[in-house]
Amino acid sequence: MKKYLPAAVVDILFVAIFAALGRRSHEEASTIGGLLTTAWPFLTGLAAGWLATLALYRDKFDPRLMVPTGVIVWLSALVVGMLLRVVSDQGTAFSFVLVAASFLALFLIGWRALYQAVRKRRTLAGSRR
Repeated sequence: MKKYLPAAVVDILFVAIFAALGRRSHEEASTIGGLLTTAWPFLTGLAAGWLATLALYRDKFDPRLMVPTGVIVWLSALVVGMLLRVVSDQGTAFSFVLVAASFLALFLIGWRALYQAVRKRRTLAGSRR
């Protein structure tokens, strides 16, 4: 599990940044409690996505893969996050769902795409020597 920690930290940081930017754009208080109130539904969804991916791809699990890990983690963070926001009366305006879907996809899938592109480039450069 220790080898998965860097990827988990990156995912958590991006969800926290999403929550912080959302609070800032709505001029809400910049407190740890406020940030946690906004972030917890998406962090819970993120954890559910990690657990689902681990369970489904136990022997082949790689947290750095765009597919399936990035996609499952993104969808889980979004869907579970929105459901938990509904349950906790935090609101899910359609425009917010679109912004959340876009931001979370860009960052939760995006960093994995960038990682894979750099890794592929390094592999190609190494084979040319």
